[in-house]
Amino acid sequence: MAAYILRRLLLMIPTLFGIMAVTFVVIQFVPGGPVEQIISQMEARGSSGQGEVAAGGSSGGIYRGAKGLTTEQVDALKKLYGFDRPAHERFALMIWNYLRFDFGESYYYHRSVVDLVIDKLPVSISLGMWTFLLTYLISIPLGIRKAVRHGDRFDAATSILILAGYSIPGFVLGVLLIVLFGGGSFWNLFPIRGLVSDNWETLSWSARIFDYLWHMVLPVTASVIGSFAVMTMLTKNSFLEEISKQYVLTARAKGLTEQAVLYRHVFRNALIPLVTGFPGSFVAAFFSGSLLIETIFSLDGLGLLGYESVINRDYPVVLATLYFFTLLGLVTKLITDLTYVVVDPRITFDCTQ
Repeated sequence: MAAYILRRLLLMIPTLFGIMAVTFVVIQFVPGGPVEQIISQMEARGSSGQGEVAAGGSSGGIYRGAKGLTTEQVDALKKLYGFDRPAHERFALMIWNYLRFDFGESYYYHRSVVDLVIDKLPVSISLGMWTFLLTYLISIPLGIRKAVRHGDRFDAATSILILAGYSIPGFVLGVLLIVLFGGGSFWNLFPIRGLVSDNWETLSWSARIFDYLWHMVLPVTASVIGSFAVMTMLTKNSFLEEISKQYVLTARAKGLTEQAVLYRHVFRNALIPLVTGFPGSFVAAFFSGSLLIETIFSLDGLGLLGYESVINRDYPVVLATLYFFTLLGLVTKLITDLTYVVVDPRITFDCTQ
């Protein structure tokens, strides 16, 4: 086991390096970098200033920004953002800083990338945590119930509802919920902006909790509906497979009740595919971001941050978040593999056996 863990840890190094290298190379060929955007903005302001001077009839000359930037000014901008160095030097410096968890400062927000991500996390954690909890707490009991009553009306009816919800994209469902319950055209029952109300600081603790949960109803509903289908059907199929095995027939022949057979024998084996995916789902719940859901419900989270960083060519945010979440994903994959051994002792990573 120790040798397997060591090999996986060593394999993470070239994997992480390769992902960062490919992304860095791609960025070099993307037009409209931060320097180009600043030059374009300054020239646009110059053109606007020149138009204002001409309209006013002043004879004092034109606005200086309209003449563009000098070569020295452009070089100063490149030096400011580190683009005066060759690409390989910038990549080596970036990796060295990332190894020390120094992610630099955002070009667009002019703030530390770490502080920026921390500020956006509450939204993503709220969406991810509630989606994760509701998905597991509802889908697993529902999947077990469907497996026990396989083929009857309950199974058919719930399958239709689950698949119908799965077929509706989350952002479409979000718009529908706003129209129905957010004051769009029918009932104004739930707020549709932010995590909390504007007067949240003045509320009591119980009122704060209620206000937060009330704001979460619509976005969490839009996020969680699509997750029910996969988890519920996976649970059902896993239980159906275990129920048909010989040890279940043996347990029934010994006189055990259906509840004892289901929860003493079938439950542990059937949950192996679900439990092994638990670490990845749990970590993703705290660091996931949905751009469309956040945009529809005016939530400023990691999804919106990532989109704006790409649009604004905010490379420190793009590369730093990619590095961190890739590293986190690789570690989570390792934990998921180790979970197989914990849940099912028959599995081993020892090559000598």
